[in-house]
Amino acid sequence: MNLLKQSISDVLGLFFPELCVTCGKRLVSQETFVCFHCWHDLPATNFHLKQDNKVSQLFWGRVDISAATAFFSFRKGSKYQQLIHFVKYKGLKELGYEAGKKFGLQLLESPRFAEIDVLMPVPLHPRKEKKRGFNQSEWIARGIAEILNKPVDTQALYRKVYTSTQTKRNRYERWQNVENVFGLNDPEAVENKHVLLVDDVVTTGATLEACAIHLLKQPGTKVSIATLAYADI
Repeated sequence: MNLLKQSISDVLGLFFPELCVTCGKRLVSQETFVCFHCWHDLPATNFHLKQDNKVSQLFWGRVDISAATAFFSFRKGSKYQQLIHFVKYKGLKELGYEAGKKFGLQLLESPRFAEIDVLMPVPLHPRKEKKRGFNQSEWIARGIAEILNKPVDTQALYRKVYTSTQTKRNRYERWQNVENVFGLNDPEAVENKHVLLVDDVVTTGATLEACAIHLLKQPGTKVSIATLAYADI
């Protein structure tokens, strides 16, 4: 039966080839969404091994973050921005999950992320999540969590205000846009926990800062940050 399925898949591939979302080349057997070459050439930041990295620096003097990292970096228009675009806007949540697992393997190399208790994806407003059909940050978090063998909490932190897109806002405008939009359903659930906040992309850090402020108000709580990408603008 498996041989038959593979044969059918191979025939369909001749007429409807699946393409790598980053380079556009045809995927071969065992490749899903992204080809092996593009995964190998991914511009990994290795920030997980550097305490004073560019993501950590975004929060200096703003909020007390224990550790911060991003899996890879991109500039506007680069092929790796396409990877994020397909996860976020084209419905490839499974790609977010697979990328999260690769990110998790990287985080295992760092003692700074060894004491995480729980992962929390940055929440979408229910209206936006219903429209999109999923929260891309949750799928990334679940991929990371599978490798780290830690739970994912999607209930404690919530977005109480629907906000417009951050894409064309400057740093101050981004902060104004998210300053009072998050809340905690169950503050006691994060007490004395080391929370890993997970998001798809970090640019100015305004959204993650707003989330972290609520979490850090709880006794004994520590917050670290992991994003799939760092927008190197």
